[in-house]
Amino acid sequence: MTSAAPDVGRLEEFLSRPTEADVALMRRLNGNVLILGVAGKMGPTLALLARRASDMAGKRTHVIGVSRFSDPSVRRKLDNWGIETVAADFLNRNAVEALPEAPNVIFMAGHKFGTSGNPSLTWAANAYAPTLVAERFAASRVVVFSSGNVYPMSDTDGLGPSEAGPVGPIGEYAQSVLARERLFEHFSERNGTPVAILRLNYAVEPRYGVLRDIADKVLGRRPVELAMGHVNVIWQRDANSVALRLLERCAAPPFVLNVTGARPLRVRRLAERFGEVFGVHPEFHGREEATALLSDASLCQSLFGPPTVNIDEMIVQVARWVLGNGPGLGKPTHFEERGGTF
Repeated sequence: MTSAAPDVGRLEEFLSRPTEADVALMRRLNGNVLILGVAGKMGPTLALLARRASDMAGKRTHVIGVSRFSDPSVRRKLDNWGIETVAADFLNRNAVEALPEAPNVIFMAGHKFGTSGNPSLTWAANAYAPTLVAERFAASRVVVFSSGNVYPMSDTDGLGPSEAGPVGPIGEYAQSVLARERLFEHFSERNGTPVAILRLNYAVEPRYGVLRDIADKVLGRRPVELAMGHVNVIWQRDANSVALRLLERCAAPPFVLNVTGARPLRVRRLAERFGEVFGVHPEFHGREEATALLSDASLCQSLFGPPTVNIDEMIVQVARWVLGNGPGLGKPTHFEERGGTF
């Protein structure tokens, strides 16, 4: 496989390219869009997707991104894209109360990695901050990013749990994510706040995600763990598109939606496919267990259609990026973890 030199700008343009459905949503949507936790892995391109879709719809929607912006370069990038930015700590009540009004809110903030070393921060970020935000934006519609980690392991011969299935979070991170959901649910029911909860696993693009994790191991001739033998993935732009369009699905009590790919994928086969592209034989460790962390996204597809990028296209995109020494975000997913310790 030949690979052009990686171009972050070109990648971000592709990851934020609106579909017709995104433009139609922004044409119907009234009011500004406020994205809380915008500086994370998905936030910048979600903000740019909303900005571009609004422009294409002929609307003057203000897209506002809020974060602590510990990396100032992310804020500069957003400013250059025409995204209005506000620096704020979501654990500070005064800072949350001072945030600008917006009828459309997307809450992406949270804490995952380092949970085992600092569980109190994880609970504060994933439970206390949502409480402050839910109270502050009681009159807005709010899309809340959650995780498929709230589900228990399920048999790998099925699609995984649907939204109607029981939850069963494993470990403190997953428990705190369920707490985030429950708190938004509580304030939705108490205040009539329309909410949509987006249970995501796993968004991918060339710089991070399950596919990048597997590609790096295959190319680096390091063993790919097989215990978590099946995974769900969805292209980041497709996940962000659903998040944006979920603003029209917010309800009280909250509307819950699994957001991921059409079917579970076998980790061994993903590694073998990267091996074919790279011309190396993947190394493996362990054996496939009969259960994995999976989610059934049938409802998502029935509402929003199938993902626009299939697994073969994802593998090609990631492989080209890795072969071209494209930069990563340095944030492995730890999708292999079965005990809930992150």
